[in-house]
Amino acid sequence: MHLSEGILSGPVVVSALAVGAGLTVLSLRRLSEPMLPLAAMLGGVFFALGTIHIPVGPGSVHLLLNGLLGVFLGWAVFPVMLVALILQAALFGFGGFAVLGANLLIMGVPAVAAHYVAQPLMPQRPKLAGVLAAVVGVTGAAALAALLLALSGGSVFLQAIYALMVVHVPVVVVEATITALALQYVVRLRPEWWDKVSYAG
Repeated sequence: MHLSEGILSGPVVVSALAVGAGLTVLSLRRLSEPMLPLAAMLGGVFFALGTIHIPVGPGSVHLLLNGLLGVFLGWAVFPVMLVALILQAALFGFGGFAVLGANLLIMGVPAVAAHYVAQPLMPQRPKLAGVLAAVVGVTGAAALAALLLALSGGSVFLQAIYALMVVHVPVVVVEATITALALQYVVRLRPEWWDKVSYAG
């Protein structure tokens, strides 16, 4: 999901930019050479899905697949997602440059959490790992978006926060299915992709 410019308060925008920049710099070393082709492919998928969205109040709803990215990339999701978010803002005006930090945290932090939730289950139980990764990724993103809105306006955004949470329920179902099937495919037919995950933790 993308939060739009002009919605978050100044302190929240600045804090999110600082934290997002710090996490990106620290995680660059996790983006090792063996991971680059997979990271580029997943980044392209993330970019494409982010351009197909439905506006909902101060944000938007669309497929994230941040859980799937998190499973494979771990901490390296931050630079990968940042590039995609910059391109989305520059080419389509989605989100905005001022809220890059906020949108990066909204999608990146749950992705890293999904990595650690799914990793112990892989490659033995890919379907369960996929479902849990999707649930953590989507609900975490919605919760962080709601938190940033609450910090910026409190009751002013109460209805928007409720709307964001409700509209992402079907997104969880769709993403859980996609992520579970994708991980099952990788384990069965592309096990070499999973070998690259050891660089991401």
